[in-house]
Amino acid sequence: MKVYIANFGRGNYAWEACKQGSTIATMNSADVHPFWLANDRDGYIAYCAKHKKTTRGDPVPSTLASRWFNLMTIISESSGDIWLHRHDDDIWWTKSLSAEAEIDQKPRNVAYQSIQVFECHKPCEKWRATSMQEKRLTWSSVHAKAKDFLTTESTLQELSKNYADYVIALINGDDLSPWHASVLWKSKQASASQQPVRFATSVQKSVTEMALQAMATAAGANGQTVERIMKEKNFGFKDREELERHIFHLLEAQESRCALSGLPLQFSGSHEDKKMLCSLDRIDSAGHYEHGNLQIVCRFINFWKNNGDNKEFGRLLGIVRSQ
Repeated sequence: MKVYIANFGRGNYAWEACKQGSTIATMNSADVHPFWLANDRDGYIAYCAKHKKTTRGDPVPSTLASRWFNLMTIISESSGDIWLHRHDDDIWWTKSLSAEAEIDQKPRNVAYQSIQVFECHKPCEKWRATSMQEKRLTWSSVHAKAKDFLTTESTLQELSKNYADYVIALINGDDLSPWHASVLWKSKQASASQQPVRFATSVQKSVTEMALQAMATAAGANGQTVERIMKEKNFGFKDREELERHIFHLLEAQESRCALSGLPLQFSGSHEDKKMLCSLDRIDSAGHYEHGNLQIVCRFINFWKNNGDNKEFGRLLGIVRSQ
């Protein structure tokens, strides 16, 4: 059994239909749907790179396009999985059924913008906003640490085993003290109301940490004289705030996934594994900290890649996946 946090269409426009019809859903825009039907991942990615933009107007990176390609497959093949969706103060959940998904045979118009989509609706149990013990599940009452993973900016996010086990215990109405009593969870709860606005979330904290590290690295590299040739790591942003905005844009474009491995990024203060923390990486290791040369990866990926070639490292990762 897998556990997913999900949204349903841009602005969650399909949520009401999902709730009323007892389904989970996703959609392909009409222009890319033929690539998915033909299982043509390469064609899909190439088309998105040429014709699609992120919500910020940036080109769509291949890792994001590949993730988009997977969405309809994940939804249509889900069976016996737990799905969560936050709406206002309610936390809704359901379990996907084995019944076949219904995929539009003809494109439908979408009200929020002038595009057509093919929707995929997978039958599920009736959505409910209460636990198995009939206790209402609300965002305002959930533990501060749980808020780090019970929502997503992406279309969907599969939870790690520890967080998935927490969700299952939550909806079953089981004892949550094994999590709440841990040092990390207690610390998060205690500091939730004390942190400055700038560090209101673990994502914001991580963004600032990455920006400060980049500035320190750039400053430390320039002007040094050593026996070997030191690469200059020039800082191509007006100030830290501009870099932070750019990092936020990267996180959005990458849907909080590692640019090279596709693994979910973890953020400072809410992480389970330090090796999975987000890390700012220069695509061209010989280049500078500037627009077009930055990506966000898992910390261990940055360590492994070191000063290696981005394309070559991606190729090697592909070989590992194929095995």
